[in-house]
Amino acid sequence: MSGSYDIIIVGAGHNGLVTAAYLARAGMRVLVLERRELVGGACVTEQLWPGFKVSTASYVNSLLRPEIIRDLELARHGFELLPRSPSSFTPFPDGRFLLMGPDKELTRRQVAKFSPRDAAALPRYEAMLERVADFIEPTLLRTPPNPWALRPRNLAQLAKLGWSFLKLGTTGPQAIEILTGAARPILDRWFESEELKIALATDAIIGAMASPSMPGTAYVLFHHVMGECNGVRGMWGYVRGGMGSLSDALAGAARTRGAEIRVNSPVARILTRDGRVAGVALVDGTELRAPRVASNVDAHVTFLELVDPQALPAEFVAAVQAIDYSSASLKINVALSELPDFSAVRASGLPPDAHIRGTIHIAPTLDYMEEAYDDAKYGRPSANPILECTIPSVVDSTVAPPGKHVMSFFVQYAPYRLRNGGWDDVKDTFADRCFDILNEYAPNFKRSVIDRQVLSPLDLERRFALTDPAPAVLPTARAGLRRLSHAAQGALPVRRGDAPRRRGDGCVRLQRGARDPAGRETLRDAVGRHPPNAGPQWDGSPDNG
Repeated sequence: MSGSYDIIIVGAGHNGLVTAAYLARAGMRVLVLERRELVGGACVTEQLWPGFKVSTASYVNSLLRPEIIRDLELARHGFELLPRSPSSFTPFPDGRFLLMGPDKELTRRQVAKFSPRDAAALPRYEAMLERVADFIEPTLLRTPPNPWALRPRNLAQLAKLGWSFLKLGTTGPQAIEILTGAARPILDRWFESEELKIALATDAIIGAMASPSMPGTAYVLFHHVMGECNGVRGMWGYVRGGMGSLSDALAGAARTRGAEIRVNSPVARILTRDGRVAGVALVDGTELRAPRVASNVDAHVTFLELVDPQALPAEFVAAVQAIDYSSASLKINVALSELPDFSAVRASGLPPDAHIRGTIHIAPTLDYMEEAYDDAKYGRPSANPILECTIPSVVDSTVAPPGKHVMSFFVQYAPYRLRNGGWDDVKDTFADRCFDILNEYAPNFKRSVIDRQVLSPLDLERRFALTDPAPAVLPTARAGLRRLSHAAQGALPVRRGDAPRRRGDGCVRLQRGARDPAGRETLRDAVGRHPPNAGPQWDGSPDNG
């Protein structure tokens, strides 16, 4: 073996880098190992064509906690968020359109074009969501309690959560429905305009193998109102220079605090000895020692591929095997010679390009969304897919040559498993269909395409090591079930039986997100408390879409 560290982190995705920075700041010897030639995981910028800087996978930011930005001084490392206002543009086949964003008066006027009643109801709807967000957002900074454990810390966490829920009062039942229910019936109760419901419903299904009428999609909808951009709640922003600039800033913060990051270092195995973690082995045979390993890859890869299943409790292995990662997303990155000229805004009097600063939603009706899902349900790419498009170069001039632009398509539904054929054979035909649809709304689009990159679900898995790519945030996928309670709390002992009670046990930690439950629980194991230099309170101080 060569090298000795307090903790090794598998994967230099943005969550792993946050954990590395916090643990290094606390004085731990940290090593981060990344399979690819650059850090960031799915949060990267790549120059696919000369002068075009493309956010290849992840393409917008909101849920990065402001505490992390401050704690790690990311601005000093080049991180800058660019707000998008208006936030969304939804054109319709009849030539009308709907703009929405942080400008409340603009949004009111836009919604009133379709329904004055809905224009009046929308602020009340948003206020209800904000009350629920006030309850949910603090939990994103906490280690999830184990509902079945009787230890005092767990009981105290559950009591605190219950008290917070009681304070919701009459909003409590609405919170339960948002966390478990379907988006479409909620939108139907609040609003009468199909156009407004379409604009909102697109956020309920993004990244999910689900239609708006399916349970769980209300949480996905709600998920998109959490977070913030430069202090504005619910706003999503671009990162100057592309999403990779965020990862580069996190890596810079981690290195400044003493963490070591190695790229081109794929991990083959997480090593165990006598029921304890011993370190990792790289693909080239190099072995590195550490009493703790944090994994920034998903549970399937971590526990079924990197760890010897024989070293894990059989019940736990079965639970990991049963995790449903189902998604149905495809990504298309495009270099453009000019901006799309949307027919709907030609006589609108809008300032130039104002409508395409945010996300462009293409889905003419709610039933269109349901029918698109029906195709995927039977293993077929949607005949009429839903498009979510962004053009970051409208806001950020650094990502494309002068006069040129980069565009991103996030497309649904593209089921990972096809009933007939494979993605390598059909992805370009499917991308052509997406281009045809957008061209119906912006007739110059296809002739403006310089080049494109099509990333099918299979490509996303190959490139970014995602299991059934772009996993949804459906609450059923996030639930802390009894069989996964240790992993939900950030750690799993690599031996049979219950978690050891003493500190410093060899364990694998499944990195969950940041500020930073995985880092916090690692420090608990290492020193039994939060070290004085560990920074602000990590236990869920009020305050990730």
